[in-house]
Amino acid sequence: MDRRIDQDLPETFGFLLLSQFSMICFFSAIEPLRVANRLSGSRLYAWRVYSVDGAPVAASNGMTVVADAGIAEAAGIPTVFVCASYEPERGESSAVRAWLRRLARQGARLGALETGIYALARAGLLDGYRATTHWENAPAFSERFPDIELTNELFEVDRKRLTCSGGTAAIDMMLHLIEARHGRDLAVGVSEQLLHARIRNPDDHRRMALGRRLGVRHPRLLKIVETMHDYLEEPLGLDRLAARGGISRRQLERLFRAHMGDTPTGYYLKLRLRRARQYLEQTDMRVLDVSLACGFSSAPYFSRAYRAQFGCTPREDRRNLRSNAGRTGYFAPDVDPWAPRH
Repeated sequence: MDRRIDQDLPETFGFLLLSQFSMICFFSAIEPLRVANRLSGSRLYAWRVYSVDGAPVAASNGMTVVADAGIAEAAGIPTVFVCASYEPERGESSAVRAWLRRLARQGARLGALETGIYALARAGLLDGYRATTHWENAPAFSERFPDIELTNELFEVDRKRLTCSGGTAAIDMMLHLIEARHGRDLAVGVSEQLLHARIRNPDDHRRMALGRRLGVRHPRLLKIVETMHDYLEEPLGLDRLAARGGISRRQLERLFRAHMGDTPTGYYLKLRLRRARQYLEQTDMRVLDVSLACGFSSAPYFSRAYRAQFGCTPREDRRNLRSNAGRTGYFAPDVDPWAPRH
């Protein structure tokens, strides 16, 4: 079963779907291959879908995809992508890690869409490689794997490792691979068929510019907010923040009231609490470690502030976030989302 990798056409891509995987990432990777085949009039690409045990896999939106086979039946695949959950540890296992290591020994290219990067990292397959993931997951990933070089790119193609920041960035990564193998004209044609306005470069922004996200144009205020994002673990005092923006503390407070509808202290606290919530959902860090990683030296104060912001304690919220309804917004047919909760 462990035959060597064959690079003849059609080039085959394997997709390992883990429980609660992101459907948009999966489809964004598949569709460029399908369109490339149609436009070229040739079977340039083929793809196979795998699950851990060969059974159908439910995505985070509640839809189910039928797998072609289980990982025990899969070998000789030139390129394999791991598609994972918003809760990265869901579905990942020692069997998955062993399978990925075996493929690496065979010479396969190994990739990850969004949080699939966790499976590669835990298998030790990203050591010495550049990698990227969704901006929301990046802080938690760096806490968990501080020695892996994580970039801000839309996607990374570093030798035999391919990682993608998620969402429609998977389209850009696949267009990059199509261009590298079959030329610019085909890649542009695929992009136009998908109504993808332009093929983005890897270093294009993963997120909307801060000013557009906030609806703010004031350059000094934006500089201060960027600084807050950079110093969530070791929060700066208001005097130092004001100095970063080249304004006085009083001006800082006026700007926040006028443009943000909040005080600088209140806004900064909300940023840190949102980061804490991401860690609680995406990692197994202890609540105490989460509080320290988000700049709270007092665990009781962290718990009080968290409850005031989100209406429950950090531990309660972790349980809620990891339930299907809390994490994805999808409700099973026998669950009434409007029923009162006790």
